[in-house]
Amino acid sequence: MSEDKEVNDRLDAIMNHHSYRLAYLDEIFIRREDLRPLRLELELLKPEMLMEEAGIKSTVVVFGGTQIAPKDVAEARLAAANEGIRKLPDDPAAKRELFLAERVMSKSRYYEECREFSRIVTEYNLSDGHHGEFIIKTGGGPGIMEAGNRGAYDADGQSMALNITLPFEQTPNSYITPGLCFQFNYFAIRKMHFLLRAKALVCFPGGFGTLDELFTTLTLRQTGRMQNIPIILYSKEYWDGIINFQFLADEGVIQDSHMELFQYAESPEETWKIIKDFHGVS
Repeated sequence: MSEDKEVNDRLDAIMNHHSYRLAYLDEIFIRREDLRPLRLELELLKPEMLMEEAGIKSTVVVFGGTQIAPKDVAEARLAAANEGIRKLPDDPAAKRELFLAERVMSKSRYYEECREFSRIVTEYNLSDGHHGEFIIKTGGGPGIMEAGNRGAYDADGQSMALNITLPFEQTPNSYITPGLCFQFNYFAIRKMHFLLRAKALVCFPGGFGTLDELFTTLTLRQTGRMQNIPIILYSKEYWDGIINFQFLADEGVIQDSHMELFQYAESPEETWKIIKDFHGVS
């Protein structure tokens, strides 16, 4: 090897090593275990600064299940399940799928009702003097989250989303306003951003994720660690079926007054009226 080639190879090795990259461009460096505090701070600051620049003053947070499908999707799943049971009438898996498809079909109305709720809220946001207020904010995924963003899209308005990196592939739904979809690595910072500008929380039927976000909010309200907002559980029948709040009060593990931290709604119009009345807007 010639001396010139040896020098050039050595120089290439120096310049191509991640140690030579600018610190803020060095992903290997940024992802070091001992730099977690910096990553947490960046996840807090980036959405905060961009929301400030976009003029986002307040939000209405919409939570709900990813499996709650629009009617046409639910109908297609039910048709496929019926076909499966026709071919294998005694198969336990086929029976289970038919049962689940029927349950998903029965809840498809929540997709449409969430979409309508978001449209109503967004039309208020677009009216005179309310720009930047009551912006719909979801988790950015499918199901109820998609419905929330879609309703705002129907009204030609803005909506936001806080997406999260997961072990399985996930992409944001296509109805979110470009520039207002943020991706998070840390659930804790994502939860913080859901509530920082929140003027209301609406929980449509959902699973573990919805329950996690609901109980985080209830705990913060119970302990006085966040602003007072209406917490609305959409469909009393559904929520009474999975959580016996009264039992908690009767057992003395929560106070009777904590039952007043949330209320129920059964329609998009009723949900929006609760929020308007709480904040004294017309």
